[in-house]
Amino acid sequence: MTSTAAILDSWNANAENWIQTIDQEEIASRKWVTNQAITEAVCSVKPATVLDLGCGEGWLTRKLGAQGMDVLGVDGIPALLENAQQKGRGQFQLATYQDITQNGILSDHLFDAIVINFALIDKEDTEHLIQYLPNLLQSVGHIIIQTLHPFSSTEKEPYQSGWREGSWNGMQRAFVQPYQWYFRTLGDWIALFRKADLELVELREPLHPQTLQPASVIFMLKKQI
Repeated sequence: MTSTAAILDSWNANAENWIQTIDQEEIASRKWVTNQAITEAVCSVKPATVLDLGCGEGWLTRKLGAQGMDVLGVDGIPALLENAQQKGRGQFQLATYQDITQNGILSDHLFDAIVINFALIDKEDTEHLIQYLPNLLQSVGHIIIQTLHPFSSTEKEPYQSGWREGSWNGMQRAFVQPYQWYFRTLGDWIALFRKADLELVELREPLHPQTLQPASVIFMLKKQI
């Protein structure tokens, strides 16, 4: 099984657990730090139109829509999209990253901002997606990515890019089918952006209010003109 297939299988198997986890605010770092951090990051560039990639059950799509933005939420997991649509207050479309990069699912759209919130897990899919996304941006558009801070994942692992064993440890619900995920160093993230002709205009490191350790890293990018 390919890494992409394993990741999608895991999310399909855990969709209901994830919906309940998000609805009940069971992930402390999201509740206290990262949800607000990504919302503020998107609002700071004042977009009228936004693509929320890997939107899950749609909390960020709805949050940004409530601030007056025209937002399209896209995800590759049917159960998550169905739940997002049931909750209303947003536009949603089912598509995987491969649908976008290989099949041109969104090729007739241009957005002021594209946001990806903790939704870059695979190696090749991420690389292809980052290369493709400038095609979906207005000339002065932004890409805003929040992901795990590279320094927060190195206590027991070497600081080098590569595949790592995943787990659902720490979740309050009985998640199943953990999958491998691809870790990138800060330097390798920046090299990936440069290869796609994206300029890193700001790097944000939201801190947990109790530990004062980075809860995530947010890359604020725009097309090089």
